[in-house]
Amino acid sequence: MNDAGPVEVAFDDVCALHRGRIPLLVSLPHDGSDIPADLRGRMTPAARRAPDTDWHVSRLYAFARDMGASMLVPRWSRYVIDLNRGEDDTSLYPGQNTTGLVPLVRFDGEPVYLPGMEPDAGEVAARIARYWRPYHQALRGELERLRAAHGRVLLWEGHSIRGSGLPFLFDGRLPDLNLGTASGASCAPQVQARLEAVLGRQAGYDWVANGRFKGGHITRHYGDPANGIDAVQLELSQRTYMDEASLAYDEVAATRLQPLLGTMLEAALAA
Repeated sequence: MNDAGPVEVAFDDVCALHRGRIPLLVSLPHDGSDIPADLRGRMTPAARRAPDTDWHVSRLYAFARDMGASMLVPRWSRYVIDLNRGEDDTSLYPGQNTTGLVPLVRFDGEPVYLPGMEPDAGEVAARIARYWRPYHQALRGELERLRAAHGRVLLWEGHSIRGSGLPFLFDGRLPDLNLGTASGASCAPQVQARLEAVLGRQAGYDWVANGRFKGGHITRHYGDPANGIDAVQLELSQRTYMDEASLAYDEVAATRLQPLLGTMLEAALAA
C-alpha cells in the first residue's frame, strides 16, 4: 500500500476531502447547506432554509473515517448547484418529476426563487465552473489515488431524504433504506449480492434495491466495475436517524442504524 495516511485537503471553499487508507471513498454531495448571501436574497423564504439538504449525513457516516475511509463533503447547498447531476443536466429519471443541476423547484414542487430572480444560462455556467467542477475534480482524483494504491475501490454515495410527504417526487412512504446501483450497472454483481444479503438478514428496517432511487449522476458516471470502481448509492429515509419535523439529529436512532451501515460497507469491501 502506497498510502501516506489520512490527510485533510480543502478544495478552495467548495469541499473538504479526508484522505483515508482503505479502498473506500464516501461521497456526500448533498450534505452542504450554505447559500451565498447574494443568492439567498433572490430565493423564497422557505428555500433560504435549504430544506432539501441531506441533513447530518457527514455526522452519521463519521464512523467510516474511523474505519479508514476517505470522505468528501461539500460546503454549499444543492440549491447553489446539485453536485449529483451531470454537467449537461440530463434528467436521471425521464418521465418523472425531479430537480435539476441548478434547481428551480424544491422537493415539494414549490419555487426556489422569487419571481424573475431565476439564474440565466451564464450564471449556471459560472456555478458549474465555481462549484461543480472542483468537487468532481476532488472525487475523480481520490478514486484514482485509491485505485492505484489498492487495485480496486468502492465509491459509496451517502444520501438521505424526507421519507414521506413529498408527492412531487414519490407517492406515500419511501422505504427506510433505498439501495441504488443503476440497476446493477454501477458495481460488480457480487457487491450488490452481498449488500442485499446484509439487508435481507436484518429485521429493523424495510428496504428496496433500485426502486425510486437507482443512483444519481455520480453513481452512474463513476461506477465502472470492469475497471476497478464499484459505485453504490444508499438513499436513507431521514426518519431512520433524525427527526424529520425539527431536523434535529437523533443520537439514539443514529446509533442504532450505524452498525448496519458499517456492516454494509464491510460487506461491499469484502466482495
